[in-house]
Amino acid sequence: MKIEQFKKEIIRDDLEIRGYGRIFSFIDFANVNKWFQCDNQDWNNNLLEEDEYLAIDLNKLKDFSNIISDKTRLYYGEDPKNEKSLKFTYIIRKIFGKRNIITKDVQKIKHYIETGDNLDFKIVADEDGRNYVEIRKCNFDVEISVDAIKMIDYYDTFCIFSGDADFVYLNNFLKKRGKKIIIVKGGYITGKLRETASLIINAQRIKKYIAKISKTKT
Repeated sequence: MKIEQFKKEIIRDDLEIRGYGRIFSFIDFANVNKWFQCDNQDWNNNLLEEDEYLAIDLNKLKDFSNIISDKTRLYYGEDPKNEKSLKFTYIIRKIFGKRNIITKDVQKIKHYIETGDNLDFKIVADEDGRNYVEIRKCNFDVEISVDAIKMIDYYDTFCIFSGDADFVYLNNFLKKRGKKIIIVKGGYITGKLRETASLIINAQRIKKYIAKISKTKT
């Protein structure tokens, strides 16, 4: 057995991924990107320095997805006016393959600041001098659901990298059609979402496979 295949078998055994047939992973990157932002320890339980943060390593994420699944799609909200965002899109397309990346424009919602608001966002003033913050939103629940149904004949197990409760309806739909469900999630998930899963993988268990130490928060 080749080393890469042996590694794949070890990781799959560790995560109890057995008997799931063809697995198709759908990665909601906005959700995944937040998994370790509040962590103060690395994957070996070593404390991070004050200027260090955990971030998602895109190459490691791709390698991990290749290990647990046969196909992968990644969904990313792009800011067409932000050079950094466009560069990021170029990078993920290069790593995951252009056909496997689904993007759409991020929506920017104005939230006007009231007395007592404590928001960790850049404060902007409008033409009337009123302060507001821009909250970015880009939800891919519909796109992921449509793609999962369109490609239903290409997998035995639907693997979603997200803990969003909005996937309860989709998961139940797929289960009724004989599909198994793997949820890879960060923090808390609702009981109803948990009930839809054949297997739940906590992000902390796979931190060593997909994270890196960074000096800049993403």
